[in-house]
Amino acid sequence: MKTIVSVLIATLLLIAPAYAFSAGLGYMRISYLEGDVQIKTPEAGDWGFASINGPLAEGDQVWTPQGSRAELQLNNGTYIRLDENSALQVLSTDRDSSQFYLSQGGAYIYYEAPRGSIVQIDTPDTSVRAFNRSIFRLDKADSYTGVTVYKGYVKAENNVGATRINAGQLLSLGLDTNGEIAPLGPSDEWEEWNNARNRSVMARGGGGSRYLPADLRSYSADLDANGRWFQVPEYGYCWVPTVAVGADWAPYRNGRWIWRGGDYVWVGSEPWGWAPYHYGRWSFSASFGWCWVPPATGDVYWSPGYVGWVRTPDYVAWVPLAPGERYYGRGYYGPNSVNITNVSVTQVNINYVYKNVNINNGVTVINRNSFNTASPTIVNVNRNVIQQKIFVKNNISVGAPDIRPSKASYFVSARPVPPAKLPPQPVRNVRMGELRQSRPFIKEADKSVLNPAVKAQPLKVTTVSQPRTPVRQSPNLRDMGPAYKGGTKAQGAPVAASEKQRPPTFDRGKPNIQGSGQPVAVKPQPQPFGGRQYGTPTVPAAVGQKPVVQTQDRRMGGVQAGAQPQVVKLQPQPFGGRQFSTPTAPGAVGQKPVMQTQDRRMGGVQAGAQPQAVKPQPQPFGGRQFGTPAASAAVGQKPVVQTQARRMGGVQAGAQPQAVKPQPQAFGGRQFGTPATLGALVQKPAIQTQDKGKAGIQGGPALQGEKPHIQPGEKGEHGGAGARGEKKPDEAVEGVRKGQ
Repeated sequence: MKTIVSVLIATLLLIAPAYAFSAGLGYMRISYLEGDVQIKTPEAGDWGFASINGPLAEGDQVWTPQGSRAELQLNNGTYIRLDENSALQVLSTDRDSSQFYLSQGGAYIYYEAPRGSIVQIDTPDTSVRAFNRSIFRLDKADSYTGVTVYKGYVKAENNVGATRINAGQLLSLGLDTNGEIAPLGPSDEWEEWNNARNRSVMARGGGGSRYLPADLRSYSADLDANGRWFQVPEYGYCWVPTVAVGADWAPYRNGRWIWRGGDYVWVGSEPWGWAPYHYGRWSFSASFGWCWVPPATGDVYWSPGYVGWVRTPDYVAWVPLAPGERYYGRGYYGPNSVNITNVSVTQVNINYVYKNVNINNGVTVINRNSFNTASPTIVNVNRNVIQQKIFVKNNISVGAPDIRPSKASYFVSARPVPPAKLPPQPVRNVRMGELRQSRPFIKEADKSVLNPAVKAQPLKVTTVSQPRTPVRQSPNLRDMGPAYKGGTKAQGAPVAASEKQRPPTFDRGKPNIQGSGQPVAVKPQPQPFGGRQYGTPTVPAAVGQKPVVQTQDRRMGGVQAGAQPQVVKLQPQPFGGRQFSTPTAPGAVGQKPVMQTQDRRMGGVQAGAQPQAVKPQPQPFGGRQFGTPAASAAVGQKPVVQTQARRMGGVQAGAQPQAVKPQPQAFGGRQFGTPATLGALVQKPAIQTQDKGKAGIQGGPALQGEKPHIQPGEKGEHGGAGARGEKKPDEAVEGVRKGQ
């Protein structure tokens, strides 16, 4: 008997096509899993185990516990991979652009979207955007985020400003800090794992993409690796699966229906089971068996599953739709579909045949009571019974069966997540609404994400030449405070990062974040951070006299007291309360006190014998002093100055009485041009240029009247991708270097 279906539509509520409730699920899927990866969906409201080919949409969260990794594939060809102990929130998705939030852990982004698209990845410290094809990664540490670029470029922004990171660079920054850029060091295991995945994806391409419409070519690697293309006279080139199929296999047989986006969505268990189950139609050929017919260009619409439904008191059954057969769904799925949410179906008549009902093993029948459970029970029913009693007029279900989902309907696996595998409490407490409000999705390159009301200022960035591997070395960052005084300061994540954010093999030490100290007032004396007191009266003075002030030498730990009733005025202290020129004994009445200058490298104190105070030299950041008086000169003469060679650890003294003015130091104490030898009075001092990649110092004294010799650093040692060495890029993925 032929089984024929038609629907007489009595009322059309909406003429224009409407977007499907579940259409947003077609933008992203889980394409690869290792370990017990978990997801949390708005429908479930709780965490459950993820499954291959499971759809992801706005509002979903992904957690990869210890020993787990996940790969997410977007419909535009982009891959996002999560390392263990990582949490990712999906904030926004559309046809070509997406926004995510990495609340902890590490993410690797292989961005292959067409021009005009954007991917935005936010962390508690920064917002990173890619506007062109690029490969980069983010690593969320305790109080900063590392942004590493392997190919192309990205733009990173925090409360202080924004900057661009090019291929071969690693940028570290906190929410209110400066940035620090370093060339890339040796690759780590996480990068090598991603390189292997890149090669695997790229190597699969066997030319099948030419048989696909442009919108589906990002899935050609899956199809080429798991099947073959044949030309079918009726439909043209079709794809035939060769992996995860058997003699009794049929489409929409291995997997289950889960409740997502207000509809039942098919999740196939085959590794290739995404595009063939959510696009196009299926046909059976006597020569090739089951073959998938891809949609034509311009007719690419994702659906929960292109099947025809029936429902009886005992069974629920479905059959793959053949090319040309109409799909009834809750939404608009192309010209050959009917949106049942916008029409009133009043009558069902028979006028055409579901072709695949007549194919042996083409229909899948399950017990109706098990449909919304974690283990639907497949029932073996004779084909004649299916044709004569199941797929008949009164059993036709226009759209998925109207069966209320249960708790087990939200995940493919109903296995409960052990407490030890659940995300840390801060991840479980994430509030997606607050995240979306605090981090808007900004697609315009010239607009700020963290402070949309103002234009992002250039971020102050310090460049270091020592190559670094992400998360293994801590950066030296300074707390700058928000630069947007006229706007609203962006807040950090509403969740705190967990104490154990990454695998224990990584050293995610806290960065050295420094601030600027304030000068010390005289009355009353404010105390430096930590309560240390450097000048306090200890002995009450006689009536009418001023108290004696003791000055503490922090290095020695002792206190020296003067005998004179004169109060010594405190010198302003650099950050941290370090004092490098302090009075140690009061001078006679009318004379200035003798000053001691502390040599921080040697730990001792040298004092001059003359009552004339030596004016302390300005100190570079961090308190390093490279030109200090070593011995007091006679009255009327200038003191001899010692110049410290930082690499050698010694002190060289010139014989001339003229002091050498110390050169300004680079951030972090790195010195690239300092006087090494005192020249004659009429000669300029020789300049040494530090080769940071080597331990030595190159340079020599200049001749009289000549300029000092400056030795430039070798190309490739002081920045850019050259620090990676001369290795060739990965042959499969341009810009991704080979494993070490």
